[in-house]
Amino acid sequence: MPNNKSKGSKAERELLKMFTENSWRAVRVAGSGVNDDSPCDLIAGKLGKRGFTIEAKSSKKTSIYITKEQISDFVLFSNIIGLTPVIAARFNREGWFFISPHQLKDTGNFFAISLKTVKEEGKRFSQFFDE
Repeated sequence: MPNNKSKGSKAERELLKMFTENSWRAVRVAGSGVNDDSPCDLIAGKLGKRGFTIEAKSSKKTSIYITKEQISDFVLFSNIIGLTPVIAARFNREGWFFISPHQLKDTGNFFAISLKTVKEEGKRFSQFFDE
């Protein structure tokens, strides 16, 4: 059974491959998820497009919870370097969905992403990045 760190790394590599296959340039940010100094999982850009910082989350459950501090650091970092923050969420057998951090639901202590919300409001890769 893979631990969360290896699962997260696998998800990040999957996303990286998705960007590359769609003619984007992307890099995984070293140490993401290991310490507080790494505010995002991937950085991606394409000639003639905006650049993005990506926070990747995947889950077997129907909801994903992220600390408010993590999201606030992520958005701040994105603003500082002038890139657009995006949350990439993957639920088992549903594939990847992409949403903006302001679409996260405030649950009090955390921000939440539900499968229901991403199916209604989220976009698929080509919808999000090729518009």
